[in-house]
Amino acid sequence: MRAGNLMRTPVAACLVVVLSVGCMSRPTYLSTVQGSVVPSAIPTTPRVISTGITKDFADIVRQNGPAVVNISAARASHVANLTPLWPPASDEHDPFVQFFRQFSPSRSSEGTLSSGALGSGFMISPDGYILTGAQVVAGASQINVRLTDRREFKASVIGIDPPSDIALLKIDAHDLPTVKIGNPSDVKVGQWVVSVGSPYGFENTTTAGIISSEGRLLPDETYVPLIQTDLTLNTGDSGAPLFDLNGDVIGIDMPVHHGFQGLSFAIPIDVAMRIEQQLQLRGKVEHGRMGVTIQEVSAPLARSFGMAQPVGALISSVDKNGPSAKSCLRAGDVILRVNSVAITDSTQLPLVVADLRPGTAVRVKFWRDQKAHETSVVLSAMGGNLVASAKPVKTTVGQFGLTVRSLTSEERQKARVTGGVRVEESTGPAELAGVQPGDIISRVNNTPVSSADQLRDELDHAGGNVALLVQRDGLPIFVAIDIG
Repeated sequence: MRAGNLMRTPVAACLVVVLSVGCMSRPTYLSTVQGSVVPSAIPTTPRVISTGITKDFADIVRQNGPAVVNISAARASHVANLTPLWPPASDEHDPFVQFFRQFSPSRSSEGTLSSGALGSGFMISPDGYILTGAQVVAGASQINVRLTDRREFKASVIGIDPPSDIALLKIDAHDLPTVKIGNPSDVKVGQWVVSVGSPYGFENTTTAGIISSEGRLLPDETYVPLIQTDLTLNTGDSGAPLFDLNGDVIGIDMPVHHGFQGLSFAIPIDVAMRIEQQLQLRGKVEHGRMGVTIQEVSAPLARSFGMAQPVGALISSVDKNGPSAKSCLRAGDVILRVNSVAITDSTQLPLVVADLRPGTAVRVKFWRDQKAHETSVVLSAMGGNLVASAKPVKTTVGQFGLTVRSLTSEERQKARVTGGVRVEESTGPAELAGVQPGDIISRVNNTPVSSADQLRDELDHAGGNVALLVQRDGLPIFVAIDIG
């Protein structure tokens, strides 16, 4: 028994040593969560950031909430004066009439009904200048601004710029709290952001999320490359400030886009402040225009154009009466530079041009026929048919997977084109590139095509990479096909 105990004693000692080393080999952390201490014997990760994030959000709202305002914009709509059928006209003091009047719709003596929009905004100066969204206040007959201290003011419109969706308001007040303007160029995808707005009129409502993407262009909404987030925004949040974790405003929330469920967008604050300066000086903003439709240059398109890398903005169509047409720019050209600004991404071009005033002459460097060219474009302000055969004949280009036919006169008229061919079937390389049945192909690289036979001849001599100018749903786009 004594020998057995002696044998177990060294083993137990060894276990004690091993366990002690195992505990001491890891760093110990002491953290406080809601006033309770986590014992050092329980190892925790040093990157416990949930407490810090919660505190940061609270500080942002506490420091900046008073500078965020609730905006209600009333719009007057004229309606016809209505004569009620019941109760019948009679003495105003008749108890019978008075009884039934409570169930009849009230009549407006001016023949108007008031409808309105809800939105948010934020104060950028102590003397009452407020930034918000153009769609919040456009067409309003009266604008009311409510502060967090319950004071209400009637606001005057200094200026509205619909292309950028920015509006500048002014209220008659002084010594107001203001936000701090940040720098959107410092933000990164995945970074936490906070919005303080007024969804459905509930002022100072806070929501948080992350930046999902930068430089997102929505041509139907604005020319400005937007900040994309995963914030949950609602009606009334339009015009609200978007904060980074330093409490600086980096963007202005745009209206909820019902076509993009779960996504939200914000206008970068540096763009908004440039618009604000012009609105304060002149009450309006003048934007330059080149008169072109552009798209991104993909890697296959770059190869088909003989470019070393996919950069620039590819012109897919040119307004025949616009500034670019007068400077001989055409579809298929790739804009590489405007004055001293290199266009590395297609989203840069609209912003660069819109920041210039109409009448400005700019030097444009562009790529055509596998080499660079230059021309001058004077910016404007933002603002004999071929007869097809009676029975079109289909033509198949096997290696590209395309079956096409000539257009009928009715199809040309409906699509507003003078040439091109209609895609009947798309398989193989063409289908992989995104060509769809019903598309109208009008160019192969930089060569216009007006018949199926001409398309086949051009494709036979195009090599392994080819760029097709395709019209789909009335919009021209370039599609690159690679059969290499």
